[in-house]
Amino acid sequence: MVRQRAIRSDSARNREKILEVGMQSLTADSNATMTTIAHAAGIGRVTLYAHFETRRALVEALLARAVEGSDSALEAVPLDGDPAAALVELTRSSWRIVAELHAVLRTARDELGDDAVRGHMERALARVQGVIERGQASGAFRTDQSAEWLTSCYLAIVHGAADEIRTGRLSEADAAAWVPSTVAAVVAVPCASTGSTGVPRRETRA
Repeated sequence: MVRQRAIRSDSARNREKILEVGMQSLTADSNATMTTIAHAAGIGRVTLYAHFETRRALVEALLARAVEGSDSALEAVPLDGDPAAALVELTRSSWRIVAELHAVLRTARDELGDDAVRGHMERALARVQGVIERGQASGAFRTDQSAEWLTSCYLAIVHGAADEIRTGRLSEADAAAWVPSTVAAVVAVPCASTGSTGVPRRETRA
């Protein structure tokens, strides 16, 4: 019995080590191989494959772990009160999390496909859609487009910002200001006379 518990404990430690090193390896190189990850974790390939039979299985476990951590962080964001303010706070937290996990999300999209990645993100997206629906019900957000579509736009904006930051085309300082304001513009109620959102235009620098 004692030996069995020791084996299970060693197995659990190995699995956690694989996940930690796997995240680091894929962040540094999205094409990191199972051999590379095993070497970095200080274990043999046989041990690695005993826990994860394929690279796909490892990537899916890393995605689930990352999403679980981000869900825990986003649960701390207050969503009561004014829906516009709640969406801004949610956006501020979300884009930073996505930017930090972008390498793993990119690898997951390549390995698992967009539908599988989105499936793992349903809790986070449901949180966003709930705020948007509440804003629509109160008249704070546009209702000429569905909450589902606006949530998809939100996701595209957040992931797009992460892409731009990775390539150096967008600074984190600009993202902190522009991502929430872009999302706010997307959900804003259009002006009846012009069809525009009525969001103040930012002055262009000379």
